[in-house]
Amino acid sequence: MTGGQKWFVAVAGAAAVVAVAALVVSWDRGTTPTAPPVPSATASAAPTTPAPVAPLTGPALAVKIDNVPAARPQTGLGSAEVVYVEPVEGGLTRLVAVFTGTPPAVVGPVRSARRTDVELLGQYGTPMLAYSGAAPELLPTLHAANLVNASPAQASAYYRDGHRPAPHNLFVRTNRLPDGARAPAVAPLRFGPAPAAGVPTTSYRVSYQAATFAFAWSASDGRWQVSMNGTPVVDTDTGRVQAATVIWQRVPVTSTEPGEDSRAGGSPVAHTVGSGQAVMLRDGQSFTTTWSRPAQQSPTTFHTADGQELPLAPGPVWVLLTPA
Repeated sequence: MTGGQKWFVAVAGAAAVVAVAALVVSWDRGTTPTAPPVPSATASAAPTTPAPVAPLTGPALAVKIDNVPAARPQTGLGSAEVVYVEPVEGGLTRLVAVFTGTPPAVVGPVRSARRTDVELLGQYGTPMLAYSGAAPELLPTLHAANLVNASPAQASAYYRDGHRPAPHNLFVRTNRLPDGARAPAVAPLRFGPAPAAGVPTTSYRVSYQAATFAFAWSASDGRWQVSMNGTPVVDTDTGRVQAATVIWQRVPVTSTEPGEDSRAGGSPVAHTVGSGQAVMLRDGQSFTTTWSRPAQQSPTTFHTADGQELPLAPGPVWVLLTPA
């Protein structure tokens, strides 16, 4: 049994539903045991090469990853097949890293789930979701969803890195998450050659209220180099984070969901079932496109203005969800 298959089906316990002040879940407050730290921002080890990207047909492990300055650099992000950028309260962003092959040994920092995750991950069959906790109002939905809950209720899979400040220091050991996830009937994203409809592009920016992502094309690598707020996004395992395909997907967003911090207002919910406008970056080109996903279990497809299907370039994918 591989490390990526040893995934844990978390049992909803009474401690998971205790409401704490300002809706900050207790798991984000350092209640899990400590362990030797993961590589830090000052790690001197040479970056390793990420494993080849799988075609997204296997069981998926999705990990909610913190994305504020205190959480960077992250670990495991550079090995994800797909990274989704979600809007959260306060104009900030949070990441969902999806692994369908063998994941890295350690991924993090891990943070809390959002209602966006339930709809978004429906296209991955029955995925495993690793997260630090959730607002009490969301827990019943998470436990009823078609996903395997892998929260720190099982403490042996999670630990705190004492070299980082809480709550931005929770990491998951993926080889301690046992089986449970099931692959989708149809791959959630399609890969293949691009039609001849692209515009040569060397850089692109996507902005949120309190964050800006930039993507610079590297012809030598055949990848888009990822930056955030003017700083390169770096993984402690693999070095500079890159993507073969970047998708700016504009979606309906509502903000009535309670958030972790009541001072930051409601937590945005990004709705990824339906259709809308998007821009795809691949092969040093940009494509104006539309996206479509008719049901929660359906894959997301993209088409050019003249109706041609627009597949993704083989390799890592970044999808940025912003309000339509």
